[in-house]
Parts: sequence; structure tokens; C-alpha cells
Amino acid sequence: MMNQKKEEELPLSDPSSVARGGDAPLFKGSGMTRRGAYAAVSYMSCAVLLVMFNKAALSSYNFPSANVITLLQMICSTCLLYVMKKSRIITFSATERNIASEFVPYKTLLHTLPLSIAYLLYMLAIMESVRGVNVPMYTTLRRTTVVFTMLVEFLLTKQKYTPPVFGSVALIVFGAFIAGARDLSFDVYGYGMVFLANITTALYLATINRTGKSSGLNSFGLMWCNGLVCGPILLFWTFIRGDLQLTLNFPHLFAPGFLAVMCLSCVLAFFLNYFIFLNTTLNSALTQTMCGNLKDLFTIGIGWAVFGGLPFDLLNVIGQCLGFIGSGLYAYCKLKGK
Repeated sequence: MMNQKKEEELPLSDPSSVARGGDAPLFKGSGMTRRGAYAAVSYMSCAVLLVMFNKAALSSYNFPSANVITLLQMICSTCLLYVMKKSRIITFSATERNIASEFVPYKTLLHTLPLSIAYLLYMLAIMESVRGVNVPMYTTLRRTTVVFTMLVEFLLTKQKYTPPVFGSVALIVFGAFIAGARDLSFDVYGYGMVFLANITTALYLATINRTGKSSGLNSFGLMWCNGLVCGPILLFWTFIRGDLQLTLNFPHLFAPGFLAVMCLSCVLAFFLNYFIFLNTTLNSALTQTMCGNLKDLFTIGIGWAVFGGLPFDLLNVIGQCLGFIGSGLYAYCKLKGK
């Protein structure tokens, strides 16, 4: 009885499972369920906090390798999933109940390979895209991910959107280019890598949606498969690049403050990945992308207040406001079911 009670307390990502009215509309006539709204808000909260802790590790402590942070977060998530699964706190599929000895069958693991490949391409493209473009223009070009997400969803699932949704996307993209208008320095390789990152992001989110529905796995199961496949590859990548040696030589490696920041970063990354999977499967890949845009606005504001270093620019403020309005318009359309 205690085990069954624990399983009911953690939300699963299977839309067909109704848990205490969680799949009911947020309000009468809403196109978003209560669980969908919970997933979206939780994702944005975790994402903003995670950026702050990663910023503290990389800037305040001058930690030399972002790849090692990603690897540690993935190892931490996989270990947490293992312990929680063995303790019967969570399951890896909506139909699984009270099974602690079995994890994910080999066939199911193979079925999720496209998701892992999409994640690796997404990570590699994101890391490379930052190199050749300045920060304002990078943020501007990354906002166009919403357009690529709409195209990928249309090609894969024939998903169609209403004129108000198209309008909200256009407003976000227009606001992004207004925000970066003073930094329109063209670089073929840099621009190409950012647009490649946008395409891989859209493919990754669309793959989450499709794999989650076709594999029978919930968010925890998808995270587990992703960690098993991507963890060893990322470990090998950090080894050949020399990132592991840099980490061992890091002077603040055992400083209490740095260890606290890293621990909180790993825990937040676990919840962030969970809510990414949950938000994408409960809502859509486009909703997840929109939440990412809205999260960026809060991150910019909090980051400016905490870390400073961002000069005031009127065009940037106007562009950010337009992006905020566009994201709000999309949220309104989603809530109203338009």
C-alpha cells in the first residue's frame, strides 16, 4: 500500500492516464490541461534557476568545461532514476506497476535511439553555434527556432496552426530581430551553425513527442534511455577533448561553495529534463519552444539583476517586450484552445 501510494504521488507523462482530475481542462473551454500548465510553469522555473547556477559555476568560479557539467548532470539524473526505480517510487511506463527488478527492454531501448541521436546532434550543434556569433545575435537567431519547430511538426505529424498562433510566432521573430538589430554582423559559418542548432532543436523536441507516444514510456523512461545511450558517448567526448583533465586540475574542485553550486545544478538538471519531456508530451513541441522563449525573458531580467554586465539598449528592450507579448499571445491561444 505504501509503494502504491508513492507511485501515485509522482506525475507520469502518459496523457491517457487520469490522476485526480489532472487531465481535466485548466478551466472551461481551455485547450490546456492542468497537468500541461503545471509542466509548462515548472519547466520555466527550473530552467531559469538552472541557468543561474550554471552561470555561477562557469563565471563566478571560472569552471573550464561546460561539457563536464553536462556529463555530471546526466550521470546524476541516471543514478537518481536507478535509485527511484529500484525503490519503486517511479515507473518507466504508464502500464507498469510495482515492478522494481525490470527496467527498459532492449527492444524499447533501440526504439528510443532516434531520440538519443537527436539529443546528441542538438547538444553538438548548440555547443558549436555559440562560437562564431556574438551573444545578442545568437539570442536573436535562436528565437527563430519556433519557425523550424512548426515546420518539423507539420512534416512529421501534419500539425496545422491557427492564424492567431502564426501571428504570435511572427511577433516573437520580429521582436528577436529588433532586439539584435545593432549586432547584425553577418558570418556564414556562424549563422549556418545557429540555424543548424535551430533545426536540431526542432527535431529533438518533435522526436520526444513521437517517441513518447509510440514507445509506451513516460518521461522517466525516456530520460533513462537517453542517459544510457548518451552518457558513455559524452564521457568519451570529454575524455578525448581533455576536459576531464582540466576538471581534475581545477583549483576550486573541492571548495564547499563550488560543490554546493554543482550539486544544485545537477538536481535542477534532473527536474528540468523531466519537465521538458513532460511538457512536450502533454502539450506539444511548439509549446515547449514557446516556453523556452518566455523563459529567456525572465533569465535576461534576473541575470541582469544578479550578475549585471548588460548595458541598456532601447531597441533590445523593445524587442524583448515584443517577444514577451508574442509568447503571451501564444499562451492565451493555447489556454483558449484556439
